[in-house]
Amino acid sequence: MGNCYNKVEIARPPISVWQTIHDFHDMSWAPDVITSLEKIGDKNGTEIGAKRILNGVFHETLRAYDPYELTFSYSIDDGPGPVSRSLVKNYMDMVIVSSTEGGTVVEWCSTFESEDDDQVGELRNPIYAALLAALHDALTQTD
Repeated sequence: MGNCYNKVEIARPPISVWQTIHDFHDMSWAPDVITSLEKIGDKNGTEIGAKRILNGVFHETLRAYDPYELTFSYSIDDGPGPVSRSLVKNYMDMVIVSSTEGGTVVEWCSTFESEDDDQVGELRNPIYAALLAALHDALTQTD
């Protein structure tokens, strides 16, 4: 089983960070990374089963949502290259917001089954790193 892991520390309270990223259908905080987000179906962005298509190629479904633990999980159902449904199985992402001494740590991690874990990591790790950098910038530009 393959995995990816990225994290960022943000000098803000966890609830402030959560309020920014909790809505599965709102990634306006990362405009240079997510150029398009298409909401699929009628579920809202905090409802299990909510679907979206990111940048026209990543088909994702919200699988778990816990506003008390400040976490959500989603599957990648299809995507380009190494994350296409024919090459990867059981792709699950989890976003975890937690308190740290200086404010908040946000972890973005994934697990998946693939014949080439390195290719999946080479595609996804830079995206997660860019998303976390965008989140950091969005929340610290007002300092």
